[in-house]
Amino acid sequence: MSKPICSTGLRWLWLVVVVLVLDFASKQWILGNFVLGQSQPLIPSFNLFYARNYGAAFSFLADHGGWQRWFFAGIAVAIVAVLLVMMYRSSAQQKLNNIAYAFIIGGALGNLFDRLWHGFVVDFIDFYVGNWHYPTFNLADSFICVGAAMIVLEGFLSPANKSAKSKGE
Repeated sequence: MSKPICSTGLRWLWLVVVVLVLDFASKQWILGNFVLGQSQPLIPSFNLFYARNYGAAFSFLADHGGWQRWFFAGIAVAIVAVLLVMMYRSSAQQKLNNIAYAFIIGGALGNLFDRLWHGFVVDFIDFYVGNWHYPTFNLADSFICVGAAMIVLEGFLSPANKSAKSKGE
């Protein structure tokens, strides 16, 4: 009943390691070179800015006494578990979905590590236009968003592929 790992989507788990290494290295660099609240302009509309996020996306629930740390950690673990099962059930040839799942898993684990180790998530990417700043985020957040976008893209591509295959049969 078990399948060889290389024939499943788990074949793409190496990408989780890549995401984790990039995320961890970037956050360690920020922690080692910036003080909280420090900003370093890189190019117009883009700064490195060290911020701590005690909540979720956009600092959602950041000021609610600490219980949210464990709540969001639990959500991350559940999402990782579900996506691992989905990867196991999918074929290794379903590249777009499996890469997307790996990106989301890597991002979720990167932020989970921060949440459990530091009690907050290290954010440092600051995009702005004029005086308006997008909420500060990190590489893990970026990989989660790219992974989610890839899943949506696959949803648009998949029906076309299925209808083309059924017409050809």
